[in-house]
Amino acid sequence: MTVRAKLTWSTAVIAVATLLSAQAMAKVTAQEAAQLASTLTPLGAVKAANQDGSIPAWTGGVIQPPAGYQKGQPHVDPFAADQPLYEVTGANADKYKELLSPGQMAMLKRYPTFKMKVYPSRRSAGFSKAIYDAVIQNATTAELTEGGNGIKNATRSVPFPIPKNGLETIWNHLTRYRGESTDRSVKQVVPTPDGSFTPVQFSDKVLWAYNGEGATIASINNRLAYFLQEVTAPARLAGTILLVHETLDQLAEPRNAWTYNPGQRRVRRAPNVAYDNPGTASDGQRTNDQLDMFNGAPDRYDWNLKGRVEMLVPYNSYKLDGGAPVADVVKAGHLNPDLVRYEKHRVWVTEATLKQGTSHVYAKRVFYFDEDSWQAVVVDSYDGRGQIWRLSEAYLMQYYEIPLLWDNIHAHYDLQNGRYLAFGVKDKDDYVRFNSPMTPSDFSPESLRREGVR
Repeated sequence: MTVRAKLTWSTAVIAVATLLSAQAMAKVTAQEAAQLASTLTPLGAVKAANQDGSIPAWTGGVIQPPAGYQKGQPHVDPFAADQPLYEVTGANADKYKELLSPGQMAMLKRYPTFKMKVYPSRRSAGFSKAIYDAVIQNATTAELTEGGNGIKNATRSVPFPIPKNGLETIWNHLTRYRGESTDRSVKQVVPTPDGSFTPVQFSDKVLWAYNGEGATIASINNRLAYFLQEVTAPARLAGTILLVHETLDQLAEPRNAWTYNPGQRRVRRAPNVAYDNPGTASDGQRTNDQLDMFNGAPDRYDWNLKGRVEMLVPYNSYKLDGGAPVADVVKAGHLNPDLVRYEKHRVWVTEATLKQGTSHVYAKRVFYFDEDSWQAVVVDSYDGRGQIWRLSEAYLMQYYEIPLLWDNIHAHYDLQNGRYLAFGVKDKDDYVRFNSPMTPSDFSPESLRREGVR
């Protein structure tokens, strides 16, 4: 039995499971929301430890930098003294299959070099009181728009901490708090099966309009985020720039995207930057909607909330935060397993099945959302034959200086061709910065032209 088959529903989900068809758009009651100050965390996670104590109680997370942290340097690991409890390999994977996704099982069986070093579980995810206050408010006001392709009456962070259906869970992922802005220099690698690769260097700027202090859906003009990405290396790709205005309701107003091509020195509309079109410089190993594990409109899938389970997932992956040379991180077939930390955590499971009459290269995707942050931490993607195609993992880390939890790398492993793509790889000169001053005017098509000719 895999993790997909061993589903333990939360109390809130059980209470409404038989009413979903009639109440898909209903807000939670004040009585339900009161759990967010008692048995549940403000983001809807179970506050208590699990039955055997292998997942501890949540006590607020790590919301202050540990001793030795210096801004701009790789993050100090607050759990550096921890030692692995055990390792999961292809040889013993069946022993742990109830804690693994089918994609993880397939990785373990395919690669003798792949292993999962499992450490003590540390519920490090924590956010500010302002974010918690916003989420608790959202619980009794937020709703899906007609058809579920947008949200309303929500602000700053996850709208549905006590979810009633699968659409609400993916919207929690899409709107989770990632700071008010992000400025980062990171690498994307797409190794061949023998492990050789040429890094693609990205410079990204993101203004998270929805996450801003005082933001309301009305005040941000249906904008979830503004995204500007420039390729700075290698030379054959340098100067390519992508600009995206990400909308909350993409059926009411589709995503707006533009590209700048340095060879043509022109800004062009880019309507294909969405869904399953190939991502920038991805060599076909990532779709556009796999950046950040999932982004964009959810309208091509039916979303079915399956419940909450215990699972081995990447967590507190501080060893991947730029302290190791890129060549030590990137290995044939997968990231270096000696640098990846796995822990047992509770996750929400949502199955997305392609709607009839729509198209996407993935016929089904199963999302595993970290209960403490709503970050999609593992995704299994299936082809049209019903076969596992790709396993995606997000290597999570608590950015305690903000505070927030986000991945520092996410990777998509192709179980059919033996390749993978990892986005967010860093060396000592790369960085992720939060809350730099930015305005929507910095993300206009005119600013894209200026960026291209500077």
